[in-house]
Amino acid sequence: MNSITRKGLSQIKSIRSFSTASMSPLEPNKKINYEGIDAKLKQFKTHHSAPLTLAEKILYGHLEDANTKVERGVTYLKLHPDRVAMQDATAQMAVLQFMSAGLPETAVPTTIHCDHLIEAYKGGETDLKHAKDINKEVYNFLSTSAKKFGMGFWKPGSGIIHQIVLENYAFPGGLMIGTDSHTPNAGGLGMVAVGVGGADAVDVMAGIPWELKAPKIIGVKLSGSLKGWSSPKDVILRVADILTVKGGTGAIVEYFGEGVESLSCTGMATICNMGAEIGATTSLFPFNKRMVDYLNATGRSNIANSAMKFQNNLVADSDAKYDQLIEIDLNTLEPYINGPFTPDRGHPLSQFAEAVKKNNWPEELKVGLIGSCTNSSYEDMSRSASVARQALDKGVKAKAKFTITPGSEQIRATIERDGQMKTLEEVGGVVLANACGPCIGQWKREDVPKGEKNSIITSYNRNFTGRNDSNVNTHAFVASPEIVTALTIAGDLTFNPTTDFLVDKDGNKFKLQPPTGDELPSRGFDAGENTYQPPSKDGSSVVVDVDPSSARLQLLEPFKPWNGKDYTDMQVLIKVQGKCTTDHISMAGPWLKYRGHLDNISNNMLIGAINAENGKANAVLNQFTGEVAPVPTVARDYKKRGVDWIVIGDENYGEGSSREHAALEPRHLGGKAILVKSFARIHETNLKKQGILPLTFANPADYDRISGDDRISIIGLKDLAPGKQLTLVVKSAKEGKEFKIQVNQTMNEGQIEWFKAGSALNYIKKQKK
Repeated sequence: MNSITRKGLSQIKSIRSFSTASMSPLEPNKKINYEGIDAKLKQFKTHHSAPLTLAEKILYGHLEDANTKVERGVTYLKLHPDRVAMQDATAQMAVLQFMSAGLPETAVPTTIHCDHLIEAYKGGETDLKHAKDINKEVYNFLSTSAKKFGMGFWKPGSGIIHQIVLENYAFPGGLMIGTDSHTPNAGGLGMVAVGVGGADAVDVMAGIPWELKAPKIIGVKLSGSLKGWSSPKDVILRVADILTVKGGTGAIVEYFGEGVESLSCTGMATICNMGAEIGATTSLFPFNKRMVDYLNATGRSNIANSAMKFQNNLVADSDAKYDQLIEIDLNTLEPYINGPFTPDRGHPLSQFAEAVKKNNWPEELKVGLIGSCTNSSYEDMSRSASVARQALDKGVKAKAKFTITPGSEQIRATIERDGQMKTLEEVGGVVLANACGPCIGQWKREDVPKGEKNSIITSYNRNFTGRNDSNVNTHAFVASPEIVTALTIAGDLTFNPTTDFLVDKDGNKFKLQPPTGDELPSRGFDAGENTYQPPSKDGSSVVVDVDPSSARLQLLEPFKPWNGKDYTDMQVLIKVQGKCTTDHISMAGPWLKYRGHLDNISNNMLIGAINAENGKANAVLNQFTGEVAPVPTVARDYKKRGVDWIVIGDENYGEGSSREHAALEPRHLGGKAILVKSFARIHETNLKKQGILPLTFANPADYDRISGDDRISIIGLKDLAPGKQLTLVVKSAKEGKEFKIQVNQTMNEGQIEWFKAGSALNYIKKQKK
């Protein structure tokens, strides 16, 4: 047994039978099936003698067929997740797809969380009121859909999906999928929680097994304990620095070792949450005493008790093997600040000031932002408030602007009661709504003109170019909430709170002491306002209206099936140069309001991608008119002319969010294939779901041979088979001749059927008939 479990839970003796606990106090009739998982694992081990990691135990315990022979990185697993969670931006399209499947209710517990459509501007109360007004149509659609199909609905102001899930739904040993890339947050409670596109969610909501290629397992062994200014955020910032934004692709990151004991449950969730930034399928921690404490504090002692009896299946086998092993000594881990423009560019705090000066990054700090789904726990807010209190006691307030985003209504109400909110406001902070806000570009920023070079620092997870404020010259850095607070008080990006001094109101120097803060509130959590709408017992009479003239909601038309022929003379729409995230393919921010209207949101397709032909964004040559125009405009023109098109991309194409719009939009506007050097996991799956061919160069150097003027044919589609290469014929404008290249594809037999049917949803409907 894992040492942390032996030490932390030594008083509990395993017993043969497992008590049955409800998945959540909000769903008393939905039970955790620990006995079923245990039975599956016993059956699995009859033909699999190797020791298992924790991630494998959870995955294989949810297999449709426990007799499946599994090879990491090769076998496609058919799994039955315990639940689905969706945020309001992605839920619109997922619900529209589920509606078109014609089913009366979801097959598994499902929740919708309204957190993405609230723009940060004046402050929490004002911004929330404005959001409810302008998004009334969408909120009504999601609320009535939840009632009709038996889903739980968290109203705007409830909080961020991942914090709500951690507080109410996550449980050790569970398997959950969520239509948001930071769903792995629930790994802080020992759950395999995976971010997916909405089409995957529809599968599970419809009771169809969810497919996942058996991940490789990266082990991160933690020793020692965190000290001083170091925090759980610094663990994942260091891991991102080691693995880079694609180093976790196709793998689950599993943490273990005695160092885990120094981390709170919400601290572990922070680490798992930001694992999305390394491309990992998910991240998780072994069951331990800190999870028990958190479950008890959030009213789920019954789950804690059941998990204790199931604990042998909630830790890795002692001799489990990892595909890669990373070791981090928490005793020596110093705070990290990562960025700008990418979350894997790591800087130890002691070296950061030098990097700022060397790279000529703006030293004046304009804004510090704390909170988000990554760092908005009671502990985070308490530690940040302890830093702010030290400054206030010396008569000092923040020199930079300061915003605070509580992760949930429960966190907001509790820090208001216990005084942390007042302290953060007194130092100069503005408390925003319990929502995503600036983290996803929902920020009406007015302190800096668009285009001006400036620096901000956040406790968020992502800092891609323009993500927070749509300003490509905003240098965004990522750190822990306490480091963000300290630098915001100083107003200086080069300030190091471990070595540098501030000046008090009397002109005397003083040094900030390391932050302190309770892991959990001693007086318990204050639930705050009740913002939850429970599932209806019978939604058959509920009507879900979608106005045909709506600019924000649009019922879906099925994509056409494959016609059985090769794709010939496809025009290259754009050859993308360098990093192309889902933000580049389908921007968030002001475009979020169109997430339920496929045609309208398609007007943002690839507008952030850099065209390799001219180095510009949203400017491609229309091969028929000879004019340079926005990417969606050219795509629509090609579609009108009946011309199929293809996108050429670089490494890790589709990195970032789980948003399936980045796959739906190319399909809607006539795209047939995406050819790149490599894909990010979620985006590749999303493309398959929508009937687009995701292809990779067999020889990456062939990327350089193709131009934006070329025409490409895909030969041999009739013989499409798992693992089989395809041949592309390129009519090269640059070389003035035709040449052939080989490309790879990773579709299995089921995914090939999706392609033939035109989409996974089309295939589901055929199977249900």
